[in-house]
Amino acid sequence: MGLVKTLRNEAPECVASGVVDMATGMLLAYETIDNHPPEVLDLLAGATLDLFQGRTVVMIEDIFKERRGVQSDNHFFQEILVNSDNLTHLFVRMTEQQDVVAVVVCRKAVNVGMLFAQTRRVVREHGL
Repeated sequence: MGLVKTLRNEAPECVASGVVDMATGMLLAYETIDNHPPEVLDLLAGATLDLFQGRTVVMIEDIFKERRGVQSDNHFFQEILVNSDNLTHLFVRMTEQQDVVAVVVCRKAVNVGMLFAQTRRVVREHGL
């Protein structure tokens, strides 16, 4: 998938990138500089789904939609940044296909502003 390769090459300090389809719960494509156990890669899609559309998140969205009179199926959470001990993980929901999320994993030393700028640019160019 071109999006994964472009993210891997153009996001600063990138060590891995991928695309998750939350409708099917599948990791559609990924590229990484390290070897990861297959079970970790399998769990990535589920973890992404929990972050963006876990039961409690959906409940909060539904309450705000009801209170604001919003009839849209669009989700509120569009981007999520997670810092672990050694890495920074950026999850970006695709604009056109709300159930598709691009994932970029970078070294912790990454300039977060540049990470957001480059990732948003690539996602916009691929227009999913």
